[in-house]
Amino acid sequence: MGDSELESRMGHELDEIERRLRAAASHAERIVDETSRHLLAAGGKRIRPVLVLLTSQFGDGVNEQVRQAAVATELTHLATLYHDDVMDSAPLRRGAPSAHEVWGNSVAILTGDLLFARASQLVSELGPRAVRVQADAFERLVMGQLHETLGPSEDEDPIEHYLQVLADKTGSLIAAAACYGTMLSGADPSIQDALVRYGEKVGVAFQLADDVIDLTSDSDTTGKTPGTDLREGVATMPVLLLRARAGAGTLDAAGQQLLADLDSDLGADDTLADVLQRLREHDVLEEARQMARQWSGEATAELAALPESAEREALEVFAGLLVDRMA
Repeated sequence: MGDSELESRMGHELDEIERRLRAAASHAERIVDETSRHLLAAGGKRIRPVLVLLTSQFGDGVNEQVRQAAVATELTHLATLYHDDVMDSAPLRRGAPSAHEVWGNSVAILTGDLLFARASQLVSELGPRAVRVQADAFERLVMGQLHETLGPSEDEDPIEHYLQVLADKTGSLIAAAACYGTMLSGADPSIQDALVRYGEKVGVAFQLADDVIDLTSDSDTTGKTPGTDLREGVATMPVLLLRARAGAGTLDAAGQQLLADLDSDLGADDTLADVLQRLREHDVLEEARQMARQWSGEATAELAALPESAEREALEVFAGLLVDRMA
């Protein structure tokens, strides 16, 4: 973070958040306890709790409500992962078998529902405004998944459609984290507005970076199986950029062959590996990288309204780190 005192305080608070997450995800029934703590035990970046804690520094700092919001936000995120893995038929999550691979789709979906319920219980104790923030974010999470499933309409630009999906599925909850941190610490409304905008743009940047990383890294690095989206026919940004070039008549021969192969059967591992390698070598991947960096830069620009401080610098570093993972 660049400030040792701030880093120490945040580290201490994150340790406490982790303890509370384990308690919130636990259950008296053994099988329910095992399933609900499955992804939690696999670890994670804890981006949302970090942002709740950091943004509270622009008000009166971390308090009991801020801690509770940090836990609720991460529980909500974990719940979406259980559902996403079922929707995407993902075999791995954070280096471990996805819950649906271990217990089946029904148990994975119900476990996600249980975590949503636990998060809602925590938020209900934070007041009506916090409940509305949670409800609005939850609606956007569902709409993002629905729009991803249905795809763009005939008169809709696929890239703009996808960016909106990312804003809803990822940006909305990260923006909610920033909202909780500022709102529950008594920060000035203008600061809250700027940090909510920052959070949403950071979320889009993060997911665009993930699109690149999912294609360029191995499963040991990402904890997920590379090319899962390609195999399932889910178009992420590099593929959408290929299709946009094809539509504009500017796609090179290598890209045209890639698109043809992407639209074929990718069930065989060697076929998928070949397509992945050629996509990694195509310059469309660098275009996707630049988009992630652009969104990160736009997020950082929202911080101009904030007073200069170690906390603001930490948020600038935070935005940069999310896209530096692509290197």
